[in-house]
Amino acid sequence: MTAPSKSADEVVEQILSTYDAITVVGASANPSKAANEVPAYMKNRGWRIIPVNPAADEIVGEKVYRTLADIPEQVGLVDVFRPGPECADVARAAVAAGATALWLQLGIRSAEARAIAEDAGLLYVEDRCLIIEQRRTGIAPG
Repeated sequence: MTAPSKSADEVVEQILSTYDAITVVGASANPSKAANEVPAYMKNRGWRIIPVNPAADEIVGEKVYRTLADIPEQVGLVDVFRPGPECADVARAAVAAGATALWLQLGIRSAEARAIAEDAGLLYVEDRCLIIEQRRTGIAPG
């Protein structure tokens, strides 16, 4: 007998209450972009941010890594600010890096990324914003 699957809201709450670090693929150094605003907001609420961007050295005051594979520690939650067609490759890289959760930001969907993440046992959220969900739930890192 398989356990009933969790609702999207339950997965969101599990992710927010489990992880104290967020690896942000596609993080931006431009403060006017959501890919900068969201990590900055989450950092200000107590999460540790690990930005991934091949063209920046520092984002929201944190050292930037070029790829997920370059991060010298265990990756848990991977938050994605990349177009849907690129998300399958990000999902594969997240699985290879040992991630346990994959979150595609608001407006981003990928059936292929979902399949890759779910086949590897990752928690998966798509088309939701971390800021909106953090405000909705009131959850802060442990």
